Amino acid sequence: MMTPHPDELDPGRDAVTGLPGAETARARLGEWLARGEQVQALLVGLRRFDAVNLAYGTASGDAALAELASRIKHFAADELDGPWLAARGGGGQFLLLSADPCSRERWQLFAAELLDRLARPIVTAGGTVRPSPRAALLRGLSGESADSLLDRLAHALDRVMVQPGRRLLWGDGEATRAGRRAAQLEADLLQALDRGEIEVLYQPQFSCLDDRLSGAEALARWDHPQLGRIGAGALFAIAERADHVAQLSREIQRRALEGARGWPMDLRLSLNVTPNDLLAENFAAEFAALVRDSGFPAWRLTLEVTEQVLLADVSHAARALGELAGQGMRIALDDFGAGFCNFRYLKLLPLHYLKLDRSMIDGVVGDARDLAVLRAIIAMAGALDLKVIAEGVETEAQRVLAAGEGCAFYQGFLRAQPMSAAEFGALARG
Repeated sequence: MMTPHPDELDPGRDAVTGLPGAETARARLGEWLARGEQVQALLVGLRRFDAVNLAYGTASGDAALAELASRIKHFAADELDGPWLAARGGGGQFLLLSADPCSRERWQLFAAELLDRLARPIVTAGGTVRPSPRAALLRGLSGESADSLLDRLAHALDRVMVQPGRRLLWGDGEATRAGRRAAQLEADLLQALDRGEIEVLYQPQFSCLDDRLSGAEALARWDHPQLGRIGAGALFAIAERADHVAQLSREIQRRALEGARGWPMDLRLSLNVTPNDLLAENFAAEFAALVRDSGFPAWRLTLEVTEQVLLADVSHAARALGELAGQGMRIALDDFGAGFCNFRYLKLLPLHYLKLDRSMIDGVVGDARDLAVLRAIIAMAGALDLKVIAEGVETEAQRVLAAGEGCAFYQGFLRAQPMSAAEFGALARG
């Protein structure tokens, strides 16, 4: 199983974040180490978090912790291919464990991007919380015990929490190694773009009603020759530093459309739209031209946008998406339920789908409150004539429940993992 089910059958689940506790993490870590797995670990601490509870109240503090937990789970699910586990530590601490083999440099790149995500402001009922996260990270040693690994990690976090201006520290006592310098990574990316080395994978999507293949979401990956596989989040972070987000986004879109051109006519392609895409004044016209040149029918295309995409200028985004919807493309609001959703977007945008964040599905089987929330969202979507797509479906029980509650489509590791264009073509031909 590629992504864990930390909440299932876990009596020690944290009531605030829904994550398992330290003992569950310790047990899982012990299992991995005993099997000789290469383990990477990351311990996140929040500086001055007590001040949040004092300033805004414990309800806002708890809401912020829940949002941070959601960000960690979402980022890990997107970036890690192998088994992983996110857990709640004491106070404002979070533990992330991975048995996905990767280089030291790649784990540091992953940690740095995760900290960037966690540092984004969080809007709560009491006010806007601005987290200040720090992290200790390490790779397990041969023959090491879980207690030893966690002890090294805790000591490293204690040190980095009191070092001004430093965010990351390795738990083996070594100074954080730079690996490849940021400038070199940016140069590597430009060369990869020129050589067409950015890979596009397809995550299959299925009908909830009859389990029929309905299409796929295009995802970007980069197999760096030194650092190994780099997922979309870190990939776009590198591109943003190099001011090449637009070039990267256009390359992914072009290759995804090219790969989908020979699909059977009933299958849809979903493409993610970045903030940089929608901020461009001529995005709608240029993207429409790209779709026409690709030969892929516009009416079979879905554009997925997240709330983060819309923050800069929702009115401009609505106009651009409206132009593309007018040409037959469908629009999906992605990661719905991942954070503090602004329901104004449901009024302003030309939406056709709500795509539920995987956190909406994680604990829905066996949790009455989670099920009630899911039902409320589906009822609201129905009232707005929007179809619901469930993301992160990993068990048959989740699929059956989502179908029974009225979700139209789903994607997740239950049926298929992301695959190459050739593999998806074979799946489509059945």
